[in-house]
Amino acid sequence: MTTLTFKPSGTTITVEEGDNILAAMLANGVKIAHKCDGKVTCGECHIFLLEGRKGVSKLSAAENGKLDEMVGIGSKSRLACQCVVLGTEDIVVEVATL
Repeated sequence: MTTLTFKPSGTTITVEEGDNILAAMLANGVKIAHKCDGKVTCGECHIFLLEGRKGVSKLSAAENGKLDEMVGIGSKSRLACQCVVLGTEDIVVEVATL
């Protein structure tokens, strides 16, 4: 099991290998903007992966393309809908406040 912690709220949930971060957030009541149901078309579920970068799936070409179109992106930027937990280390993400 992997611990997934959200900043700035400090909320922590437990996820399993293969879980999608966006789905885990929604299932556990962690609020995040999202519109496209994981189709990589909206970019609303932008998060900053603060810790545990090796604990999630690699950046896909589609996700990289969407991030390139967005403003306010950094080296730790990911889309929650595209991050699959690998189960190798705990993860800390920063979520924009709604």
